[in-house]
Amino acid sequence: MAAPFEPGPGRGARVAMLRTAWRALRSLAAPAVARASVPGLPGGAPRPPSRRWGLPCPRGVIVPAGHGYATQKAVQPTQDDPPPSTLLKDYQNVPDIEKVDDVVRRLLSLEMASQKEKLKIKHQQLMSKIVANPEDTSSLEARIVALTVKIRNFEEHMQKHRKDKVHKRYLLMSIDQRKKLLKNLRKTNYSVFEKTCKELGIEYTFPPLYHRKGHQRWVTKKALCIRVFQEAQKLKKQKRALKAKAAAQKQGQKNPESPSKAEPEAVKENQ
Repeated sequence: MAAPFEPGPGRGARVAMLRTAWRALRSLAAPAVARASVPGLPGGAPRPPSRRWGLPCPRGVIVPAGHGYATQKAVQPTQDDPPPSTLLKDYQNVPDIEKVDDVVRRLLSLEMASQKEKLKIKHQQLMSKIVANPEDTSSLEARIVALTVKIRNFEEHMQKHRKDKVHKRYLLMSIDQRKKLLKNLRKTNYSVFEKTCKELGIEYTFPPLYHRKGHQRWVTKKALCIRVFQEAQKLKKQKRALKAKAAAQKQGQKNPESPSKAEPEAVKENQ
């Protein structure tokens, strides 16, 4: 029968050494964390999560500072942005609107408006520059104006939220769609195309020619396809020749020369 396991003196000595090392680490970590400070933070350095374990961790001091005091770039307004004092679209034609109080005027202006109302004003201003009829929404230039307003809105959003992948995808899709419309407008009406690009500040560049790098697999596949095509053309040519030959034989069988007519012709030639 095996004897029960009894811890020897070696195990107790190891436990004591670990406890001593742990106390030493805690005594060293406390002053180090207390001395660490981040400039610009009120009240000194924050308490790192690793301090309760008694281990020095400089990242515990720097990361919260980076998260709490991250700076964002200011959105740069474009040239076509209307001033904040511009009235909303629904209140521009109201009589005696200039005589109202300043507070009411601010409430009815773009300063207190939503993003949707601001986009309406931008769209209206660009439409008045390019399209003769403001109510026209189906022409190519009107659709280009609508996409341009949408693209600029997405660009302003991406300046604030750089990691927003959804709006970045919408931005790229809108740019591709506008490129197609500009290409069609350039083919149909070049003068309107030039005016649209000039007023909207669009620099139209021709798309690059399709170029595919030829590797060994692609070259082999292309050579095989060419060879198969040539063989198929040969077979079609042989089939057409056989059909023509069969049709000629069939025609000869339908109209054979009679022997009674052939004999008098031979006699006349002999005479």
